[in-house]
Amino acid sequence: MRVVFAECSVEYSGRLDAYLAKAPRLIMIKADGSVLIHSDGGSYKPLNWMSAPCKLTEAEPSEEEAEAGIEAVWLVANAKTNDALNIKIFSIIEEMSYQLGEDPGLVKDGVEAHLQELLAEQVELIGPGTRLVRREFPTAIGPVDLLVKDAEEKHIAIEIKRRGEIDGVEQLTRYLELLNRDPLLAPVAGIFAAQEIKPQARVLAEDRGIRCLVLDYGAMKGTDNVEDRLF
Repeated sequence: MRVVFAECSVEYSGRLDAYLAKAPRLIMIKADGSVLIHSDGGSYKPLNWMSAPCKLTEAEPSEEEAEAGIEAVWLVANAKTNDALNIKIFSIIEEMSYQLGEDPGLVKDGVEAHLQELLAEQVELIGPGTRLVRREFPTAIGPVDLLVKDAEEKHIAIEIKRRGEIDGVEQLTRYLELLNRDPLLAPVAGIFAAQEIKPQARVLAEDRGIRCLVLDYGAMKGTDNVEDRLF
C-alpha cells in the first residue's frame, strides 16, 4: 500500500462530474490498484475513489499547470468504464509504502453460530435441570438451532438470532408447527433467543406462547466483568 499526504485537487469524470478544490488530503493507493482520497473528516468514507481494476499514470504538468503551482498530474482510469480521476499534486507533504501481504479476513464475533455454541454449553440459562438434546435438530423445512429438555422432560425448540426480529419469530413458529406433529416430541414449547429482541418481535412471540430470552454474549463468553457494571 502506498500512502501519500499531499496538497491536491481532484477532478472526477464518469457517471457524473465532481470536483475537489485544492486542500491537504490523504491519497491511498492499494495493491489491487484501488485509489481512495480522504480528508480529516467524514469517518471512514473517502471523498472520492476509484475501485479496481484501474490504472494510475503519473505525468508531468503542462506549462500552464506548472505556472499554477502543480508539480505532478496523476490520472486514475478504470479499466472497464470511462470513469477517471484526475489528481493534481501541488506538493507532497509525506509519503510511504508498505507491503501488507495477504489479509486473513474479518472474523465476526458474536454471530449466531457462536451464540448457538455457547447456549448449547450453557443450557442452564434456560432454566434449572435443562439438558441439551441436539444442536441443529432437523425438520422438513430446515434445522432448528437447539432442541432441549427441561426439568420436566418436556421438549423446547430454541431459535437463536443476533438480532431478534419478526421474521425470526415466524421461522420458529413454522418449526414448532412441524415438531408438534411428532408424537414422540410433542408438546414442544418455543424459546426465541437473541442478543437484542425488537419490541414488535417480542409482542408477536409472546402472543404465540413463545418465550423470549435475551442473551448476554459477554457474560456467556466470560469477557464480561461483573464488577464493572453499574447495576
